[in-house]
Amino acid sequence: MFSYSALILLAFGASAIAQSGSGTSTRYWDCCKTSCAWSGKASVTAPVGTCDASDRPLSDPDAKSGCDGGSAYACTNNSPFAVDDNTAYGFAAVNIAGSNEASWCCQCYELTFTSTSIAGKKMIVQATNTGGDLGGNQFDLMIPGGGVGIFNGCASEFGSWDGGAQYGGVSSREECSKLPSSVQAGCQFRFDWFEGADNPTLDFQAVACPSQLTSITGCSRT
Repeated sequence: MFSYSALILLAFGASAIAQSGSGTSTRYWDCCKTSCAWSGKASVTAPVGTCDASDRPLSDPDAKSGCDGGSAYACTNNSPFAVDDNTAYGFAAVNIAGSNEASWCCQCYELTFTSTSIAGKKMIVQATNTGGDLGGNQFDLMIPGGGVGIFNGCASEFGSWDGGAQYGGVSSREECSKLPSSVQAGCQFRFDWFEGADNPTLDFQAVACPSQLTSITGCSRT
């Protein structure tokens, strides 16, 4: 009988064993094209899909980011969603200590939260982005209304954006109604399943990506 660690080794190879540990979470939604949406970033079936300002899929993986005056934005279906009371799926900007973007782009991670009211809940996220402002073992969860952070492509994508504080975003579920209708459910997720938790700590483990996530991004590891 295989041990759990042996099964992980068979599924991901030896390099994935190192992609586990303890870390931190933050949240963001800047509307920008994600870094794993560019071609040549990692060994994947295709780069992460992007959308134009009308949320229509783009076919060119090298289309310039809307945050740099181009046409490519993160698609609104990159919002998180609940699977059941204790499990959710979503996407994140990632920085794994001792690793690099080539190894984590489009990899999925099971996060088990270890603090705040959601301690014990699990979220499986696909890594679609990174960031120079992320620390080691940090997962910056894509949550609409979670704060634009250092970049803001939302105003150019939607014409206006009332997303609350630059860091932290909206402060209540009611404020989600100020956002475009296509991202309101993702914003409400933070106050429903996520219980308004503020940057909970977590344990993480590389896992196989659920088809619900890869069907959204079009990106899988090879």
